[in-house]
Amino acid sequence: METFLVAVLVCVAAVALDWLVGEPRRWHPLAGFGRWASVAEAGLNGQPQAAARSLCLGALATAIVVTPVLALAVALQFWLGGWLWLVAQVAGVWLAMSLRGLAEHGRAVSAALTAGDGDQARKAVGWIVSRDAAALSDEGVAAAASESMLENGADAVFSSLFWYLLAGLPGVVLHRLINTLDAMWGYRNSRFLYFGRFAARLDDLMNWLPARLTALTYALLGSTRVALRCWRAQARTWDSPNAGPVMSAGAGALGVTLGGPAPYANGIKERPVLGRGPGASAATIEGAIALVQRGVMLWLSVLLVLALACSWVVPGGAG
Repeated sequence: METFLVAVLVCVAAVALDWLVGEPRRWHPLAGFGRWASVAEAGLNGQPQAAARSLCLGALATAIVVTPVLALAVALQFWLGGWLWLVAQVAGVWLAMSLRGLAEHGRAVSAALTAGDGDQARKAVGWIVSRDAAALSDEGVAAAASESMLENGADAVFSSLFWYLLAGLPGVVLHRLINTLDAMWGYRNSRFLYFGRFAARLDDLMNWLPARLTALTYALLGSTRVALRCWRAQARTWDSPNAGPVMSAGAGALGVTLGGPAPYANGIKERPVLGRGPGASAATIEGAIALVQRGVMLWLSVLLVLALACSWVVPGGAG
């Protein structure tokens, strides 16, 4: 049986691998999963459906695309052993998270803003957010990128670590697949309003606790009192139950104002204001990246201390 210490060391190795090589540029398994999900969605969501039928078809599509991959993750526990199983776990956590990739996307925006190249900054932020980048001011670009760093830090990094530690390789695989489906099907438009609801609600459920642990992490590593105050007062005003705590605490920790009206293809979306302080800038993006990175180091440090303490208190606990 795998011990807590081994699981923590797997996380450390995965983070180190991500830092050294980043995410695969080609042949990423999630890209293949995305194509498979698109085929399933096209086959089951091709015609207008009644709300209840669309919801059921969305749940069916989720099961169809997730079950084979999850079954493979479970089967690997029985097929592999020793070092091969450890390598598979490290690879699984590495592929599920994207700490270095997140920072690279954010720094592409902050570097362009620092250089005074607003057009390039808008182009770069358009790769990571769904809002109308061409309509953003420089401050809007910085805010969009900062929000993306904070929210995706929770979804793509901290939640992956959480679910691996809680449920091993099947746990982190399930989380990443459901999170990917939410990103693909979670839109509130006529096509996905009901079809994507099952995946979206399951993603909300799986991210509920990790999001709040992430918000607490951001608060501890920044302006703690302001972050906790913003979290308490502002999180419930956000339309996402998990992004609200993460971004309000993150904005408060950084001492900046995020949120507010944002342009999308279908018009301006009025959003609540998050945080407290001046507007966002290139430095805010860098601060958000640092907050995520320092948070990961804090998690790994605390987990290592706990794992070593447990193995010392319980003789043979690491064997």
